[in-house]
Amino acid sequence: MGRVWLLAIAATCFVASASAQQSSRPIAVGDIQRLVDISDPLFTPDGASVLFTASEVNVTNDASVSDLWIVSTRDREPHRLTSTPTVSESAPRISADGTHLAFISDVDETGAQVWMIDLPLGAARQVSHLKGGISDFDLAPDGATIIAVAEVGARVGGAPEKPGAPIVIDRFVFKDDGRGYLDDRRQHLFRLDVASGEARQITRGDFDHWSPRISPDGRSIAFVSKRQGDTDRNSNFDVFVLPISGEGEPRAIGQDLLADGNPEWESPPAWSPDSKQLVWHRGGEDKWIYYSPEQLVVADVASGTARELAHIDRWVTRQVFTPDGKSILGLIEQDRDTWLAKIDIASGGIAYLTSGARFASNFAVSSQGAVAVLEGDAGHPYSLRTLKDGAWSKLADLNPWLNDITLAPYQDLTWRSGGTDIHGMLVLPPDHKSGDKHPLIVKVHGGPVYQFSHEFMFEWQALAAKGYAVLAVNPRGSSGRGFDFAKAIYADWGNKDVADVSAGIDAVIKLGVIDAGRIGVGGWSYGGILTNYMIASDKRIKAAVSGAGMSHFIGGYGVDQYARDYEFELGTPWDKPEVWKRVSYPFFKVKTITAATLFLCSQEDTNVPCTGGEQMYQALRSRGVPTRLVVYPGETHSLSTPSHAQDRIQRSLDWYDEHLTK
Repeated sequence: MGRVWLLAIAATCFVASASAQQSSRPIAVGDIQRLVDISDPLFTPDGASVLFTASEVNVTNDASVSDLWIVSTRDREPHRLTSTPTVSESAPRISADGTHLAFISDVDETGAQVWMIDLPLGAARQVSHLKGGISDFDLAPDGATIIAVAEVGARVGGAPEKPGAPIVIDRFVFKDDGRGYLDDRRQHLFRLDVASGEARQITRGDFDHWSPRISPDGRSIAFVSKRQGDTDRNSNFDVFVLPISGEGEPRAIGQDLLADGNPEWESPPAWSPDSKQLVWHRGGEDKWIYYSPEQLVVADVASGTARELAHIDRWVTRQVFTPDGKSILGLIEQDRDTWLAKIDIASGGIAYLTSGARFASNFAVSSQGAVAVLEGDAGHPYSLRTLKDGAWSKLADLNPWLNDITLAPYQDLTWRSGGTDIHGMLVLPPDHKSGDKHPLIVKVHGGPVYQFSHEFMFEWQALAAKGYAVLAVNPRGSSGRGFDFAKAIYADWGNKDVADVSAGIDAVIKLGVIDAGRIGVGGWSYGGILTNYMIASDKRIKAAVSGAGMSHFIGGYGVDQYARDYEFELGTPWDKPEVWKRVSYPFFKVKTITAATLFLCSQEDTNVPCTGGEQMYQALRSRGVPTRLVVYPGETHSLSTPSHAQDRIQRSLDWYDEHLTK
């Protein structure tokens, strides 16, 4: 691994909120049920208010439910627009004159559907009745037309129409988390007449459609589809334009062989105010899959020509035009932060509107130019802030109860590994005193191209409240530091990233704040995969929690939904068996593993199926290493049942307590 140096320890960065430092009690695991999550910010046409979605836990029904809220930019007092304890509303869209509010509701037994309220606050009525429900939609500026995305095929709704009927599959990519097996179903666009409720399918073909957005002049629809070659074998998304009537063939804009507008990143194409241009994000070559940062592309709709805008070598998402059409607003990922930026279209110059140790997840801009950003930091979940006269101020915060909680601050760390600076964050217990040495939990993130940021992490706070130090590591392979840093682990998982995590453990030991004999590790998704690499590589680790992970990739080929990505990166197992065996080394080196390991998985997960955890659990059980397997029934990759989310944290704490503190 080479020599490891410790850098920037003296100049620590504490980024928890000041109010949290004066609070009265530590956080408890059960507090996770109190968190309110804000999303979907949207200005009203007059710019006087912001609509948003707030998700809360219904403890009685053990479900997360969302309502629509509104807050005036003047009085800054949030109010509910809907109040449905067992039904969720989300994704507000409002007509240009402010008289029609459309949104998605899951009240209908057929699935999520579009509902509408005539403002000011008339009765809600259901507009769509599409079989199987919808996954996305947009509302025309005049409020008369809706373009929605819905599945078409023999098995719409996710289950065979007749009990026991076989599921017939002919596709290369035949699984998708949350949708299950993919047979002949495809996602198509439907044109809905709001007055009559009549729905007409306006796209055809054996391919999917995503992210419809209607132009400000109400004449055209922009959407994303893959229509070139074997669409299951490439990532060649393209942006298309179609008249809002749905007549004629869609026309590709800026068509090339790269990934344009990949819907996975939830950043749909956006129109310029004059409806003459489009902006979207573009990925790199297929072989680089998610290692290559998404970049901005601006296109002229009439000519179909497109150009990349301001290559940044960082992920850029959530792109929209400013009201004057001269700039693009977007979120640009930094090292451990994500900031809102304004990019000049003519020059490519970038001006950051937010800065510091903060994480922005979304934003809204009004037709008058006002901006509201949804962001959080180490001491607080997402809240809404507005920019006025060059200064940011809070607009809506639905988690004021955290002001009465003692939170642990984050301390930024840098260390050297393999000649590279590696960054992370250390969280010490809130009552830490000089001379204290705590058991350490190393957290490794999913992705692998993702990063830990200066954002509120409930699990870290729960661990710190129980006396653990938490080290969050962004090893090589993480995002936020450019393409070269991310691709350093390409086709070489469990090598450089393991070295970087182990070097981070060395660095924290040198600080003198942890007990080097009590070290644990844990993560979910690629974090679970990296956890398995760590227990097979670093003998200092005594306990581990591997969530939604995998190690025996040869035996997992075809079991999850990543066959295309694996073949881009690793080749096929029969052509390159040595590569596949190398990245599967925790399974083949199971005799070297001694760490007590808890394996967690979701029963319906096709992203990283339970197979991965089951194989490692069985291997450790065969070897007599302390282990346990926990399966969350009915869950996909991200746990959606509140009691399961709480159980995951409490069960992890109990496992660490049993094997690190007793």
